[in-house]
Amino acid sequence: MEKIIQLIKQGKIFIYPTDTIYGLGCNALNKKSVEKIKNLKKRDKNKPLSIIAPSKSWIHKHTTADKKLVDKYLPGKYTLILKKKDKKFLNYISSTEYLGIRIPDNDFCRIIQSSGVPFITTSVNLSGKPFAKSIESINKKILRKVDVIVNSGKLSGKPSTIILSNGKKLIR
Repeated sequence: MEKIIQLIKQGKIFIYPTDTIYGLGCNALNKKSVEKIKNLKKRDKNKPLSIIAPSKSWIHKHTTADKKLVDKYLPGKYTLILKKKDKKFLNYISSTEYLGIRIPDNDFCRIIQSSGVPFITTSVNLSGKPFAKSIESINKKILRKVDVIVNSGKLSGKPSTIILSNGKKLIR
């Protein structure tokens, strides 16, 4: 666990299991690593990414989130779109006044949280392509360019459900 936390704090790029699908992530405070993920996915640089929050208190410190909304959906298979208290906060992750935030209900993601830093969470795929339920289904170019791969076998999930700050579900 300590080694994983050390690698997170160093800005290493991870492929890891969540409670839904395999994720691609890094320390969200490491701008260089965040840019590397955007490049790996061939993602539009202006399209926001989501994060795994280190705690609910971290969410309340940095967003205007309603406590009942956070408690209802997190941890779980949801991404909450929450208004940032400071629009400039993590603006290289989301240039809007909102930030997508998850707390997956998953053992590996609890280790991520224990690092104390926000962590990028995005599906492991080229932008617009199918998400990964297994390591074997991940694009080989992506596999070769990450630092750490955590294999938990085949996952049966689908991407997280998006919940807007007003509590409404977004259909994707």
